[in-house]
Amino acid sequence: MIPLSSNIFQCGMLWFSLLNIFCSLVSHMANESRPCPCDIGDRFDYGGRGQEVQVGHIKAYVCKPSASTDRAVIVIHDIFGWQLPNTRYIADMLTANGYTAICPDFFVGQEAWKPSNDWATFNDWVKTRDAGKTDKEVDVVLKYLKDQCGAKKIGVIGFCWGGAAVQHLMLKNPHLQTGVSLYGVISRFEDKHSLLHPTFFIFGEKDDIIPLEQVALLEQKLKQNCKVDYEVKIYPGQTHGFVHRKREDINPQDKPYIEEGRKDMINWLNKYL
Repeated sequence: MIPLSSNIFQCGMLWFSLLNIFCSLVSHMANESRPCPCDIGDRFDYGGRGQEVQVGHIKAYVCKPSASTDRAVIVIHDIFGWQLPNTRYIADMLTANGYTAICPDFFVGQEAWKPSNDWATFNDWVKTRDAGKTDKEVDVVLKYLKDQCGAKKIGVIGFCWGGAAVQHLMLKNPHLQTGVSLYGVISRFEDKHSLLHPTFFIFGEKDDIIPLEQVALLEQKLKQNCKVDYEVKIYPGQTHGFVHRKREDINPQDKPYIEEGRKDMINWLNKYL
């Protein structure tokens, strides 16, 4: 089993218009050649314990627990794509906690963003990768989980771009039971707050991409209008991507918050699945 804190590290868009808004909000932090300051962080040297499969028209990474389970979690990757070892590590962590975990290629064969890419081209790149248009792929994955994996209770988590996709799905998809959005861009939530399912929002206090003012507004709107359970949590001193892009052995000062974020994520899933 993979514990919430593991030595394995040592061996080892919402919508396009939303992203335009967010990039303008942080333009004072990023020069013109780097309009979207999203860092890949600490890339894990990790191969994964699952396997790649074909699910309808998309590829996916799937990891199943040794014991039979009817609980499953869809893992939605960030801009760095479904093959990022960091994301597969989290999927395997979910499996170690009793879930079938699946991380599909929500870019549907299009190239993931690379750290070596020119950030000046990011807006054009993300136009063709809309976090608000993942419904077709999610429907295919839901069918696979139910028909091939025996899943009856299905949740979703997502990081960054994937966190925005989770927000979209929690507003729209009736077939999911719960969601965890990890540092998903939220600036479009002024008029979109009627969640269908219990949702947990994880943010870092020092996230240059998501201002705390946006987080406060989100919480205010949810408190006024949301009829399902939700939680918004800010982790002190943490930057964008801290739950899946930081290694505890490299960032000992952040270790308690990395572990806390992962534990909170799993506890939320356990509660509603």
